[in-house]
Amino acid sequence: MRRSLFATFCATALLAAGCATGSVADPKLTVPNAPQNNNLSGTAKPDDPGFTVVATGDVLIHPALTDQATEDGGGKRDYRQIFEGVKGTISAADLAICHLEVPLAPPNGPFKGYPEFSAPPEVADALADAGYDDCSTASNHTLDMGEAGVTRTLDTLDKAKIKHTGSARSSEEAKKPMIMDVRGVKVGHVSYTFGFNGKQLPAGKPWLSNTLKADDVIAAAKAAKTAGAEVVIASLHWGTEFVHEPTAAQKRDAAKLLGDPNIDLIIGHHAHVVQPFEKINGKWVAYGLGNHIAKHSDPRGVSEEGTIARFRFVRNGSSWTADKAEYLPTLISLGPPIRLLDLTQGSSADSRRTEAVNRTDEIVLSRKAGDQGLVRPAK
Repeated sequence: MRRSLFATFCATALLAAGCATGSVADPKLTVPNAPQNNNLSGTAKPDDPGFTVVATGDVLIHPALTDQATEDGGGKRDYRQIFEGVKGTISAADLAICHLEVPLAPPNGPFKGYPEFSAPPEVADALADAGYDDCSTASNHTLDMGEAGVTRTLDTLDKAKIKHTGSARSSEEAKKPMIMDVRGVKVGHVSYTFGFNGKQLPAGKPWLSNTLKADDVIAAAKAAKTAGAEVVIASLHWGTEFVHEPTAAQKRDAAKLLGDPNIDLIIGHHAHVVQPFEKINGKWVAYGLGNHIAKHSDPRGVSEEGTIARFRFVRNGSSWTADKAEYLPTLISLGPPIRLLDLTQGSSADSRRTEAVNRTDEIVLSRKAGDQGLVRPAK
C-alpha cells in the first residue's frame, strides 16, 4: 500500500517546514509530562515485517468548509488544499484510516450542514488525495440522508478507491469482513456507532449501519480473524460531545474489547474534542481523536484541536503488537483561509499553536499513556 517502513518513518523529516498559510507550533517545545520521541524514524529495518497505521478524527463538513473549498477551486469545489497540511503524514503511512462522519450528496446537492449533513462528493477525492486508504462510516449522522445517502456515500468512496466499513448497501456486504492487505499483512477493520440522533434503522434493514454493542464488535472482529485477518482495528463512535473525559461506558467497553484476543486496537470518535489514550491488556485505545476537519458555527477553541494517532505493528510470535505509539497534535486554522495543520511540522512559537499542543499533551496523557509508551514525535 505504501513505501517501506524505513522510507515511511523518514518521510516526515523531508517535509518542508511550515505551510502556505503560516508556521505552526514548535514541536521541540518542552511540555511537562509530554514524552517526545526523537528516534521513531529510522528505527525499523527495511526488511522489518511490521507496518504503520495512522488514524484521524471526525471529518465533519460544515458549510464554511465548502465555501472555502469553492474559493480554493476557483468556483469549483476542491477540498485538497484544506488537507494539504497533513498530507505528508497521512500518505507516509502503510495504512491510513479516516472517519467520514457525514453522508455524501449527489454532485448537484443539496448540500447541508448540522443537524442533517449532506456533504459534497468532492470530499472523497480530497481524502484519497491526502493518502487515506480506508474510512469508517458508522456515526450518529450515517442515516441523515436515509438509505439513499448510505448507498451514495459508499458508491462515492468506491469511485475514489477508498475502502470502507461501518455501513453497507446490502446484508451480504454487511456480513463480509473488511480485510486489507497491508505490506503482506491481513488487517481487518470494523466500525460501530452508539446511535443515529434519534433516527431508527429501517425495518428489515439493520445492516445499513452497525450499532455499538460490545458483544457485536467482538463477534465482527472474530469473524474477521476467522476470515484471515491477523490484526483487527475497531473504530467506535461513542462518548459525549465536547467532553474530554471518557464516559464510564467508553471505559467499560474498552476494557471488555481489549480483553478479547480478536481486537488489537481501538480508535474513537464523536466527542469533537481530544480524549485520552490508554493501554489496556497490552493494547491501545485512543478514546477520541477530536475533529480532523470541521467548522462549528462558533469557534469553540478545543473543537479545532485534534490528534493523529500513529502506531507501528510488529510480529510477536504468532500475533502482532503495537511496539510504537505516537500522537501528533493537529489544529484547524480558521484563517482565512481555513487549513488543517499538523503541529509536529514547522518551527513557530505562535501562541495559538503552542496552546493547542500544550492542551493536547495534557489531555492525551491524562490516563498515564506516557508511562505506557505513548510519545509525541519531535521534529
